[in-house]
Amino acid sequence: MPNRRIQQVLRNQHLLHLAPTVTVREAARQMAGRHVAAVIVTEQRDTLDGIFTERDLLDRVVAAGLDPDTTPLGQVMTQNPATISPSETVRDALDIMDAKGVRHLPVVVDGRVLGVVSMRDFVGDEVAVLDRLHEIEDQYAEHMR
Repeated sequence: MPNRRIQQVLRNQHLLHLAPTVTVREAARQMAGRHVAAVIVTEQRDTLDGIFTERDLLDRVVAAGLDPDTTPLGQVMTQNPATISPSETVRDALDIMDAKGVRHLPVVVDGRVLGVVSMRDFVGDEVAVLDRLHEIEDQYAEHMR
């Protein structure tokens, strides 16, 4: 599993792109409405100016006592976030996430954002593999009886 390519992890994503001038409150509303944990902050749809995540909301807005109705994303986003290309591996992504202390990585090719991978993407697949292994073990045990 760690040698899977990032392009194999990306699923039908509908990225949320917002301008840096959008307020945190509006971003949070749209994140909740689309059930996403990260926003691509950009002036132009396919470029990456920054990323705003649930963690940024907690650490940089709520804990800092900022007003979400007046604070623009550009003030609290992660600028120049770490990124990964679709040809890199899950292991590469996990190494980057660990080194940078992040949970989300934009997937970028030639400056264009294709998607975002998160720790959840990898955990779910790992669990699926373990579940399948347990099924095989159960089938084998049943066959041996």
